[in-house]
Amino acid sequence: MSGRDIRSSLRYLFADIIGEEDDTPPVLPDGLPQVVAAAASEAVDRLLAYQGAGYARLYVDRLGRFVGRRGVDDAMLAEIARLMASRMCYQDPIRLAQLKLAEFGEASGDTRPQLADDVRKFRIDELIGALPAVAAEPLLDGLEWVGWLHMPVSIRFSSASRLGLRRLKIEAAFRRWRLFSVRYARERAWVERWLHMIDRCLIKQPGAASAIVETAAMIEGYGDSYRQGLADWHAIIDGLAKPTFDGVLGLPDLADAVAEARSAAMPDPRQVALKRRIAEIRARAGTNVAAS
Repeated sequence: MSGRDIRSSLRYLFADIIGEEDDTPPVLPDGLPQVVAAAASEAVDRLLAYQGAGYARLYVDRLGRFVGRRGVDDAMLAEIARLMASRMCYQDPIRLAQLKLAEFGEASGDTRPQLADDVRKFRIDELIGALPAVAAEPLLDGLEWVGWLHMPVSIRFSSASRLGLRRLKIEAAFRRWRLFSVRYARERAWVERWLHMIDRCLIKQPGAASAIVETAAMIEGYGDSYRQGLADWHAIIDGLAKPTFDGVLGLPDLADAVAEARSAAMPDPRQVALKRRIAEIRARAGTNVAAS
């Protein structure tokens, strides 16, 4: 992290004290089609609650890259807007505490319900990854050394008591630290790579761009299902999309290839069926290139 990034992060962290953060909601990009504007406005509201105005501005800036872009129709832009908002509101323990508090706050006064126990199962590296990197990285190294990195941990999200409600508020307050976390750095890098793959596809094989946009739906939730989706996404992008864009692999219809690979994805950490299908697709592409 550069000195500029550190200064920016510290200003954000202590914004409530020094009053420097601009909490003005961002303006949607010029030229945004009306059919997309409603979804984008809703996404901005979600991101304001999730992390704040600066985070919502990042979303708007990212979306603006594709407004008026050749090959991006209203339907594709709407999907980019929807899926990007979903990924930027990734589900960490902080988010789940926020959602539970919002659920509790929908009712008022004495009519507020006592929310039922809600137990979620995370991996321990997922919990540690929500901490600032300076604290998380040595802990993750230690957990990996003892072989506990993937240990499951159950977390209870409940407001059934004053103590439970207070704990939810404390967990949600860690939002302020989220932008320093190991998880945030990884999520930011993933979103940027996804957008970069869309950009390259629009240049190299525009007919497949919608298929690349839709791959974001492979990644959702938390715990093992999240890790599985992320691993499968990287396998498809690294095995099919990127080599095609690099000119190493000759896939005349990348969209069909991506759809075929996605159909082979199973809840299997070893990715046996998926890797086999990708290898088959690559072999066929190699044969087609040789024949031509």
